[in-house]
Amino acid sequence: MKLELRSRFYSLATAILTPVVLIRLLMRGVKTRAYLQRWHERFGWFKNPHFKRKSIWVHAVSVGEVNAAIPLIKALMKQYRDHEFVLTTITPTGSDRVQQIFGNQVFHVYLPYDLPGAVKRFLRKTKPDLAVIMETEIWPNLFRFCKKRDIPIVVANARLSEVSMKGYRWVESLAAKAFNNTTYVAAQTMTDAKRMIQLGCDGDRIFVVGSLKFDIIIEDEIVKKGEDIRAHYPKDRLIWIAASTHLDDEIEILDAYAVLKQRHPQLMLVVVPRHPERFQSTTQACRNKGFQTQLRSEDGLSGLDTDVFVVDTMGELLEFYASSDIAFVGGSIADIGGHNVLEAAVFSLPVLVGPNTHNFEEITQLLNDCGGSFLVHDANDIIRSMETLVNSQQIRKQMGQSASELVEKHRGAVQITMQMIEAIMNKSALPVGVQSKHFPIKNK
Repeated sequence: MKLELRSRFYSLATAILTPVVLIRLLMRGVKTRAYLQRWHERFGWFKNPHFKRKSIWVHAVSVGEVNAAIPLIKALMKQYRDHEFVLTTITPTGSDRVQQIFGNQVFHVYLPYDLPGAVKRFLRKTKPDLAVIMETEIWPNLFRFCKKRDIPIVVANARLSEVSMKGYRWVESLAAKAFNNTTYVAAQTMTDAKRMIQLGCDGDRIFVVGSLKFDIIIEDEIVKKGEDIRAHYPKDRLIWIAASTHLDDEIEILDAYAVLKQRHPQLMLVVVPRHPERFQSTTQACRNKGFQTQLRSEDGLSGLDTDVFVVDTMGELLEFYASSDIAFVGGSIADIGGHNVLEAAVFSLPVLVGPNTHNFEEITQLLNDCGGSFLVHDANDIIRSMETLVNSQQIRKQMGQSASELVEKHRGAVQITMQMIEAIMNKSALPVGVQSKHFPIKNK
């Protein structure tokens, strides 16, 4: 009874706070117009797709989660050709990525707010046979109504950082109930699994399968585009990419580059800001530093005398990784929690990464332990690490090879997650190989 009262209170609180969320969307829309569009979808109002068959629904909140989900979604589409596919995101950049990769192969809408009416409308129109929720998107009403409609839920690539766990504390009992409305939770690491159990998730549902991010797919087209970009520059030109950057990352990067450029004129910096609303401010910061700066949207590729090239377009990060020699992965000096270092590692790049990586804690540690990365805290650390890398092709090669080997060694989460999904769809027992990943068994 107490839980039912809490559910009602949660729904009431969510409804009361909805205007605050809409005001936040308005504020973000000042810089990024896409946030002002398609609000009706966020309340479950969208054109009914009138599916003639059941669907499989995958939710990935934004670009990073969409990228991680791509190998799993492609495996699902190959295995379940008799189903429609629904993909939901929360951010416009995530939406753009879905459209770029899958186009009209999928039905895409924004995930509705966790309001009972919105959730019911969404589920009624999309009619999913299965819900696959990426990472840590735990919505009490959404999971509750899936359970009522007998829609099995798999939380794929599940992670729960210390920061996220603290954020769920105020709705701990509801979060625990939501977790326990799932069929399986495919946790990335043992640490994630332990935190989920601390939050109240039933250990019998949890399997530690590794990260889907290790199963990253690099299409030949991406490699070719990277080769074409690289061929534009002389062989002695070194390209250093600062990827998925935020303001505090860029302050240290640009300070370091001001010193490095004086010592190594052949070094060019490519900056890829994480959010499109920062393209203009990033460009201005580069020019204020006195760097000859060009933009992807205006110039295509930079001139040979360019110091900094700002990639102010979406969905092109991988091809610029493919054309680079050294990478810095952002959100890690900035206190964001880090972004996906494996997108750089798969291209055999030595990686610089800051200390704030709680979103990728164990993956970042693995990369450091294998010798594929340098930890940097500020401009001085960056200068020291970059001096080592710029001056030694051999060190760059060794670190890049270690990074690439790490990715290959840890592939396989897609296969295990697919076996879990197949057991649900076929109403069969889990294969022995999956059962061996069961949290309580591995914890004994």
